[in-house]
Amino acid sequence: MTLACGVEKLMDEGGRGLPGTTVMGHPVLPRPSAPAMFCLLATRSFHEFGWRKEDLARVAVKNHENGYYHPKAHFRMKITLEQAMNAPMIADPLGRYDCCAMSDGSAALILTRPELAESYAHADDYVLVKSNSLSVHTAYPWYDPKFEFICAPATIDAAKMAYKEANITNPRKEIDLAEVHDCFTITELLNCQDLQLCDQGKAAEELQKGTFNWDGETAINPSGGLKSFGHPIGSTGCRMVQEVTKQLQGRAEGRQVPDAKIGLAHNLGGAYAVCSVTILGQRD
Repeated sequence: MTLACGVEKLMDEGGRGLPGTTVMGHPVLPRPSAPAMFCLLATRSFHEFGWRKEDLARVAVKNHENGYYHPKAHFRMKITLEQAMNAPMIADPLGRYDCCAMSDGSAALILTRPELAESYAHADDYVLVKSNSLSVHTAYPWYDPKFEFICAPATIDAAKMAYKEANITNPRKEIDLAEVHDCFTITELLNCQDLQLCDQGKAAEELQKGTFNWDGETAINPSGGLKSFGHPIGSTGCRMVQEVTKQLQGRAEGRQVPDAKIGLAHNLGGAYAVCSVTILGQRD
């Protein structure tokens, strides 16, 4: 039996955000903040896919709607498209509602073998870890002249490994819900593409169609995601797996995804260069 824990305490550290990362020797990005790094993905995606600020705002509206029903969410409030569109700018085109906030929090997971799980308190509804993958790329993707700023190669690779191990051949049809790392609204859209939950360049269109709503074809961030639930960095990975577990057990208070049988947790870090993908499922 293994206990995995994550914890973060940021709210009283006194700053107005996490410090920038020092990149020695880069001519354009000497000390980028997180919003500065991810706004580059947004501007390039606007150019490549024809997306607009309104598409990012729809992500924020959806996730605040979901977070409103989560009893432990940091921001239990709904917002309108107009509020998201007109919020103060942080790093163009990312405004206040496009960026997740710092949060305090903790999460814990217990992992064991199925034959042992049957002897414990929730023997009737434990879930199976079908696969777990980790991909690590260069810490600063923009050093790679081939980096396109419209994807996270680490996510693409981790997803492929996880799907292969879990025998998932059609993620869009087989994954019922996914908790993805929406540190910024643009990240959620690109994550959906990198995880093969929609076609390349079509994430904004699928979002507008309702595909990613909690009752849609593939529910994305039914917890509210980092944007609304919160992002206590050290515990976010565990928290995502915990949320997917609750959904598969049918015990997600107020935001239960209908008939959820297979779920995915996606965590991203290191300037979108490190990614883990975990796939959970109900017992066969």
